[in-house]
Amino acid sequence: MKLITVQTKKRDEVVDITGEIQKFLSQQKKESGVCNVFVAHTTCAITTADLDPGTDLDTLEFLRKLVPNIKFRHPHDPGHAPDHILSSIIGPSVSIPFENKKLILGTWQRVVLIELNGPRERSIHISV
Repeated sequence: MKLITVQTKKRDEVVDITGEIQKFLSQQKKESGVCNVFVAHTTCAITTADLDPGTDLDTLEFLRKLVPNIKFRHPHDPGHAPDHILSSIIGPSVSIPFENKKLILGTWQRVVLIELNGPRERSIHISV
């Protein structure tokens, strides 16, 4: 298992972590299998996305518009309750098959961290 850290720069941000994952795989003995990527936080998420110019901003804007204008009951800080909920909807992990030490991704598909309460340092665990 490998732990990587990502320092986000904005409150809401999409960060491409595909290169870091691919680097990890290139150093593994295993040629093929499944790679699991897990973020150990409750206000960010891991998924795959198309990162054509502007699609990161489209994704973030869409996610924020999903949140209704309600009175949140989160006792610690109601202001970031939507961050927890959006993170739960997207999820903390993704599993991606790999072959010949390379991720099997679609042409435009990238593995991304979606930051919802930054800027922060995020811990991401990668395993095969």
